Amino acid sequence: MNYIISILLIILVTLQYDLWVGEGSIVEVRKLESAIELQIRENQILRERNDALQAEVLDLKHGLSAIEERGRTELGMIKDDETFFHVIENKK
Repeated sequence: MNYIISILLIILVTLQYDLWVGEGSIVEVRKLESAIELQIRENQILRERNDALQAEVLDLKHGLSAIEERGRTELGMIKDDETFFHVIENKK
């Protein structure tokens, strides 16, 4: 009878060790769940950025107003019938 109890106790300790420390343990599962949540958030941010870039690409391909706006803001371009005024503020 003592042998059976000893064997069962050894099996119980082995199973508990695997549950808490071994491969696929509770601690490892929690770490993986945390990593998955972090990756999901990062993917959402990247997905939103990609959607914005895709919209900008489509706008640049199909709309002349976006190209004109970029030329005006980034390159300082003006139309032929416009007058450019450069205002310099006094720094005091």
